[in-house]
Parts: sequence; structure tokens; C-alpha cells
Amino acid sequence: MAGALSVLSDDSTLSRIDRRFNAVEKVLAFLSGLAVLLLMVLAVVSVGGRNLFNAPLPGYVDWIQQFMPLIAFMGISYAMRDGGHIRMDIVIGQMKGRTLWLAELITTLATLALILLLIWGSWAHFDRSFDCTRPLCSSDSSIDIALPLWPAKLLAPVAFSVLALRLLLQLWGYARAFAEGATQPVAVPLVKSAAELAAEEAQHVSGARNGED
Repeated sequence: MAGALSVLSDDSTLSRIDRRFNAVEKVLAFLSGLAVLLLMVLAVVSVGGRNLFNAPLPGYVDWIQQFMPLIAFMGISYAMRDGGHIRMDIVIGQMKGRTLWLAELITTLATLALILLLIWGSWAHFDRSFDCTRPLCSSDSSIDIALPLWPAKLLAPVAFSVLALRLLLQLWGYARAFAEGATQPVAVPLVKSAAELAAEEAQHVSGARNGED
């Protein structure tokens, strides 16, 4: 599992694009978090209505179906930018310099190839659901209250497209780091060593205990 330093910045074109694009990623991550909050509110309303009035929220499962892609996908690019995803770096964690940046370049390129396939597949899935010759432009709907499913299905290719742009920026960053032999490149997450992660964890636990005292 990898931790990451704060992504470094400078006055380069790459860094400026990275910061502006990160603003978009933060908005999408906020919407994902807001969806979690709204889903919790719906759960309270549904359970409260069932217990107090014997009338749960109609279509509660249908609304969960609509919210889940928003929760699952819209924050993935934000997490990728900061290196927040779980990854196995037993080998890469031992690398330094150009060897490290080349390995990161190759793995990021492979990830981009996978994401492009997911964009293609998820868009086809959305396209089968979207049909403006039918009511609400939907060729399928949820079971209980007949919500159109294409808006939820559209979120996957949109989120994956944002992630693909983030991966392109990281490819640029790793290629630049490899070419320059940089030690602290910009616009890419910097992997911490196991010792650094352990030191941070110890400091966090120590701070928590001091706060309790």
C-alpha cells in the first residue's frame, strides 16, 4: 500500500495545468461525498418512515442504484492525483531515479490502456440505455419507481474520461522526470518509503494520545 507526499508544484506549464485540473477533480470528489450524505439522509427517512408511519420511502433501492455510480466513480481521479489508491509497490518502492520514473511511466501507461477500454465499454453500456424515441430518453428503468437508468450509466464513462486525462498528465510528469533525472518531479504523487510511513503513523498516534491527555 502506497502513501504519497503532497504533489509538488512549480511555474511550469505542466504544473499549472495540474493545479487547474485538480480544481475540477475536487468538485467531482465533493459531489461524490455529497451523494454519500444524501444517501444517508434517504436511509434515515426510509427507516424512520417504516418505523414511525409504516411507510418507507418509495423507491429507496432505486435511488441507491442511481447514487452508487456517483459515489464509486466521481472521486477516483482526485484520489489518483494524490496517490490515494491502494497499490502494491514492493518492487517499485525499492527503485530510485530514472529507474523509478520509467517503472511508473510503464505502469501508468498500462493503467491508461485499461481505462480507455473501460471508457469504451461503459459508453456502449450507456448508449444501449439512452433512446430519445422513448419516454425520458430511456430504454430501461429501475424496478420500483421506474427511474431512468441512463444518467447513472453515463457517470461511469464521464468519470473514467476525467481519470484518463489525469493519467495523461501523470505520463507527462513521469516522462519529464525520466528525461531530466529529477528527484522531486511536479504533478505526480511521490511514494513514501516504509520508514517514512511508519514515522508518520507513529507521529499521528503520538499526537492523538497527547490530545487525549
